Amino acid sequence: MKNNMIKAVLVFGMTLFMSFNSFGQPGNRGDRKKPPTFKQLLKDMDANEDGKLSKEEVKGPLKEVFAKVDTDEDGFITEKEFEKAPKPKKGERKEKG
Repeated sequence: MKNNMIKAVLVFGMTLFMSFNSFGQPGNRGDRKKPPTFKQLLKDMDANEDGKLSKEEVKGPLKEVFAKVDTDEDGFITEKEFEKAPKPKKGERKEKG
């Protein structure tokens, strides 16, 4: 009887420990916010709706790397340039704050 009670308490304690431990863990990596698509950027920033982004239209981190993305140096980022742009390395993106 005493042995069964000790086992039950241990099982309950381990279950409780494991459930509390899992709450602090980061979720599935699929839950992370993905970078915007060019189509989404156009929707959000393309003020004159010409299908490309000028330096005056862009904001945020894209504005900071505009010259690197605008490879033909025409003052606009096209979908082709955006798709070929170097992606930020892990931890390099700035959080909104």
